[in-house]
Amino acid sequence: MAEEASSVQNLEDAPVKTAKQLEKEAKKQAKLDKFNAKKKAEKDEKAAAIPSATDKEPKKSKKPKSTAEEIIEDNTPPGMKKNLRTMPNAYNPKYVESAWYEWWEKEGFFKPEYKRDYDKPNPKGQFVMVIPPPNVTGSLHLGHALTNSIEDAITRWHRMKGKTVLWVPGCDHAGIATQVVVEKMLERQEGKTRHELGREAFTKKVWEWKDKKGSRIYDQLKRLGSSVDWDRACFTMDQKMCNAVTEAFVRLHKKGLIYRSKRLVNWSCSLKSAISDLEVEKVEVTGRTLFSVPGYTEQVEFGVIVSFAYQLDGGSGEIVVATTRVETMLGDTAVAVHPKDERYRHLIGKYISHPFLDRKIPIVADEMVDINFGTGAVKITPGHDQNDFEVGIRNKLDLITIFDDNGILTDNCGKFSGMKRFDARKAVMIALEELKLLRDVKDNPMFVPICSRSKDVVEPILKPQWYVKCEGMASKASQAVKNGDLKIIPDMHKKTWFQWMENIRDWCISRQLWWGHRIPAYFVTITGQPVGDKDDDKFWVSGRTMEEAKRSAADKFKVTEDSISLTQDEDVLDTWFSSALFPFSVFGWPQKTKDLELFYPGTLLETGHDIIFFWVARMVFFAQELTETLPFREVYLHAMVRDAHGRKMSKSLGNVIDPIDVIDGITLEKLHSMLEDSNLHPREIEKAKKGQREEYPEGIPECGTDALRFTLCDYTQQGRDMNLDVQRVHAKRKFCNKLWNLTKFAMKYLDEYESFKPEPLSSLKPSHLSFKDRWILSRISNVVRLCNEGFEKYDFSLATKSIQVFFQEELSDVYIECLKPLFQGKLISDAAKVSCQVLYTCLDVGFRLIAPFMPYVSEELYQRLPRRDTSDPPSLCVTPYPEESEYTWDDPELESGFDQVKKIYETIRKSRATYQLQKGLKIKVYVKASREIEDLISKWKDVLMTLAYCEDVIVNQPPPEGCLFLTVSDMCECHIPLQGIIDLAKETSRMDSEIKDLTARIESLNKKMGAPAYLTKVPLRVRQEEAEKMKQYQSELTLKETALQALPKLT
Repeated sequence: MAEEASSVQNLEDAPVKTAKQLEKEAKKQAKLDKFNAKKKAEKDEKAAAIPSATDKEPKKSKKPKSTAEEIIEDNTPPGMKKNLRTMPNAYNPKYVESAWYEWWEKEGFFKPEYKRDYDKPNPKGQFVMVIPPPNVTGSLHLGHALTNSIEDAITRWHRMKGKTVLWVPGCDHAGIATQVVVEKMLERQEGKTRHELGREAFTKKVWEWKDKKGSRIYDQLKRLGSSVDWDRACFTMDQKMCNAVTEAFVRLHKKGLIYRSKRLVNWSCSLKSAISDLEVEKVEVTGRTLFSVPGYTEQVEFGVIVSFAYQLDGGSGEIVVATTRVETMLGDTAVAVHPKDERYRHLIGKYISHPFLDRKIPIVADEMVDINFGTGAVKITPGHDQNDFEVGIRNKLDLITIFDDNGILTDNCGKFSGMKRFDARKAVMIALEELKLLRDVKDNPMFVPICSRSKDVVEPILKPQWYVKCEGMASKASQAVKNGDLKIIPDMHKKTWFQWMENIRDWCISRQLWWGHRIPAYFVTITGQPVGDKDDDKFWVSGRTMEEAKRSAADKFKVTEDSISLTQDEDVLDTWFSSALFPFSVFGWPQKTKDLELFYPGTLLETGHDIIFFWVARMVFFAQELTETLPFREVYLHAMVRDAHGRKMSKSLGNVIDPIDVIDGITLEKLHSMLEDSNLHPREIEKAKKGQREEYPEGIPECGTDALRFTLCDYTQQGRDMNLDVQRVHAKRKFCNKLWNLTKFAMKYLDEYESFKPEPLSSLKPSHLSFKDRWILSRISNVVRLCNEGFEKYDFSLATKSIQVFFQEELSDVYIECLKPLFQGKLISDAAKVSCQVLYTCLDVGFRLIAPFMPYVSEELYQRLPRRDTSDPPSLCVTPYPEESEYTWDDPELESGFDQVKKIYETIRKSRATYQLQKGLKIKVYVKASREIEDLISKWKDVLMTLAYCEDVIVNQPPPEGCLFLTVSDMCECHIPLQGIIDLAKETSRMDSEIKDLTARIESLNKKMGAPAYLTKVPLRVRQEEAEKMKQYQSELTLKETALQALPKLT
């Protein structure tokens, strides 16, 4: 009763529905009733279709038409070949992409062992590539999607070329990123720090997190259709990878290529660790800017330069210096001037007094100083600035550290000791002002170094770290490219490669973390001898085990093993160290495994150009040093993904998108909620939400995997950066629907011809074919050539554009349209039968061409086609890719002739659109043409009439009065009788109105584009769109004006 009362109350409280709402609900119910009726009819039909022994063979009943709203669920058991008994009315990516991947994987199509005998070399060769291992911490973004779309397309193409193919997947342990995630989780769930937990227990927590969350990356790769060999997947903390890392470190250390030294590093006070250059984001500011810094309640000021005076020793004057980090003056150990600067030459060698510390600071001469910049005098803080460090080394200055690991000022900072670094910044400014030493504070454009992991401001700090000597390895890597042994594609990246190799610095490889490969180096203490300096490399040894290290130490110091005590370094190696070993460690190096023998070195390394130094170069370094060979023969570097406005992908801008959200679609509200779950500051969350509202006001529509992959590969022509507009991805989904409809059209007629069986390609002889059949076969021959050329040259957009133009503009808009009149008759003509063979061939070849880019829809549609040979491979994955030598129908002369005909029908269709003639209205066209064009029209007349919607084309006969005159070329003109077809008064009024509207739009846009701040304030993408819009308006206006002028002549 309580439930009944509640229901009554809810009904009483419910708002009265509007007529529109009631109408909508009625329509929805009607659709539901229709769907249920359809299901019942199908059930009854199945029951009725079971004949008795005395029944005659029943006639084939027509399949019920499916509706656009219909969604057919796939019920294929996991791992089984997809059930294709039904075909939805329209393309649906969820349906199309279901079941196939599990079947591909189960059948072993992605494995190099598929249909191969290792003992016999493959005459077609092999292709081996390793994946750039994504970080285990999170999810893939569109940059990863680009990488995997390109790599999978390349891999599938090589596999279809008949090669032995291996694409090895993997995941990176991502030292810093993973530790940060787990530390935050630990604090949130247990209220503990890692130090409270202890190293061993914390590491165990990280492994638990990895086992629970780490599969997300692999799940995304599968959704993207990546045809990797999952049985060979590697995680960089797997035991075999750990063995490789230890072996590499020990070998390089024993060779003297790894050493310990105290130098400046990028220090994150939040992480309490050194970080790599890649993890430092240089945020540009043009002037005074406030930043939120971890550990500070108030924002910190950047983008200003402070000038202050140092008093000369003895009070004989002052020297003014400037800095953007005024707190570092507490670590100053010199002021530098140029040796040729006449203003300061007399001061070189003299001293100044530090205003807050008992320290005399020398004035030194150094050519690093720019005489014309500022005052020409530069404060030198060797312990906290790289340039100053080098000046300090040259001039033998003291290297003073004023910050501890937490960014707190140390005991040598006088009254400022114990302050946090940015609190000290304010305090030093106040103190300088009180002493009347502050001279100026003004805006200053600069880059603020931000830790990408912690969002802390990076501090250069002197730390003892492990380094790799790079000069010799860089020289060999540079020579490999010069010799042509290693090919870098595109060529524009070679210059960058050589410049970096020539200016190489040694690589800092130690990180102050717990998660990662612990450095196999040990500090040596000897019983009865003084303890050495931990900063000094000579007191360290390395070993694969502690026992090996102890033997090395005994040998090094000429003492017995029992007198030695070893302490392993607490630090771990930079994540890039293990990544640099990836091309050979995945195959079991240093063990001489069968995989290492068969698959190393690899064929290609494909990645983004942003990590050419951090990863690509280091792989080359280590491979040449440790395996005495290059890790791969070619490097293809793709463009970086930016948003539609050309902006870098950034969480704070709200433009970092998970590829799965493009594949499945996502609402704006869900995008917002994902920001709420992120680590962004509340202010940045609001900024990101605003960006999402502007970019995706309706959310992101469902696009599907194939559309995303095809778009990304299509974008690769853009060079260093590619501006990705998600709406372009959705347009590719429509292209998938076009493929779907093409296949449905073909299957409809192939099914009607029950005796249809694909004939051998040799049967399609040009002498037996119509002009339209010969033309479309010539076009598919060209596309085969262009697709192979695109893959060979890594020009993927050449292939994607060729395929799309073929399917959309040539096969669909021309050939299919020409087939419709031929197929409409019930009698099966010989011409129709031949055209069926041609249409089948176009689809068969076309799906194989597009398969590397669109694996799902191509497999789905290809499997629905009949086979030429029952021995054909079971999947498109392992079906031969079309070769140019197989398709020799190329006919340039025929295509040139058709291009002339195309100009005629396009001119006629454009005029029909201008005068708004209905498609069903057939008109006569009178053509005045040269003998050459007349001959072409005679050959292509049926095609011309079909595509121009004409009832007749009359050549070189006088046209009647009241014709519209159209110039096609200097050899051809058309006359279209419109008298009596259009209402001249009504048409004049309509066109006049449209001309006024277009004129107003042009004036409005001109005014906007002519505004003074247009070039500086309007984003480039918007300016490009508006320029294109202006071009379109002007073209339409010219067309309308010409058409209006022609109207009086039709009377």
